[in-house]
Amino acid sequence: MKKLKLALVAAAALALALPAPAQNTRLRVAGSLVSGGQIQQNKEQPFFENFAKNTGLPIDADYKPLDVLGMKDADSLRVLKSGLFDIVALRLAQVSRDDPFLLGPDIVGLSTDYDTARKVVDAYRAPLDTRLQERHGAKLLGTYPFGPQIMFCKTPIAGLADLKGKKVRVSDQSLARFIERLDGIPVALAFTETQQALERGVVDCAITGPSSANSAGWPDVTTHVMPIGFQIHFVAYAINLKKWNALPPGQQARMAAAFQQLEADTWAYSRELWDDASRCNVGRDPCKLGKRYAMKEVPVKPADQKLVRDAVGAVSLPLWAEVCDKSYDKCSATWKQVVAPVVGLR
Repeated sequence: MKKLKLALVAAAALALALPAPAQNTRLRVAGSLVSGGQIQQNKEQPFFENFAKNTGLPIDADYKPLDVLGMKDADSLRVLKSGLFDIVALRLAQVSRDDPFLLGPDIVGLSTDYDTARKVVDAYRAPLDTRLQERHGAKLLGTYPFGPQIMFCKTPIAGLADLKGKKVRVSDQSLARFIERLDGIPVALAFTETQQALERGVVDCAITGPSSANSAGWPDVTTHVMPIGFQIHFVAYAINLKKWNALPPGQQARMAAAFQQLEADTWAYSRELWDDASRCNVGRDPCKLGKRYAMKEVPVKPADQKLVRDAVGAVSLPLWAEVCDKSYDKCSATWKQVVAPVVGLR
């Protein structure tokens, strides 16, 4: 908590130091991590740096990524609620430590491909927005996915059974419990710490999307990639509710429309990046957007696909529901009402 307070003070100083033109309102924006890769660089940053033009509103944005501000993504929900920043990019897996409900659309085995993820997040959108407003004083503006999160290892593997005894980097408790089910050893690490951890042998394998791995140089320190999706890793944009409510209805409508367009653009770009990086990492053409490597691709067996698919009912949903229901008594009931029909669960 002391580190968070220091980071907030530093971020406040940086935000206040930025000049503000007299003619426009300015929103303070804490964006996605620079280390997140090309979505942040090529979609998010240009959108906010040209905010008035993109929204058609007399509003500018003082935009800085979270890591440039010296803050961790796990703190972003608290940063938003504090009012220090007006709009914040929330990585749902990380902020779910403060509120498990936010992980609902991305428990292991659920949103493992783009088409399913789109249906799930659309079904969960209204409950997610309601929860953000009622619990965290924030309004949901839009979402995007990093893409299916897959396995990278620095030693040969032939399937998920080979994770037994291996240390595997994970990003949330849902994934950690699944790795434990495989007799692996989950290790919670920030994305920015993982490349070095792989290089030094702190972990044997790590899970992320192919584009993020490519941008961060994971193929420099790993040899095998298994393209089986565990989760899809959503990012949500949210605005402080007081700031949102202060806007006239017409401005709210324009801002909502602009974020709807950003969401559509970013979902399409995420899929393009995922496909390209998947080829680049194993040295296949066309490789246009990422760096070319020569990793060995591990074929995904039907038995491994079934393990991940069955994880929803067998592991991730029961464990998540138990934790979430303790913090919000309507948690799992809401999930079962809106998400279960979309994925064919009862």
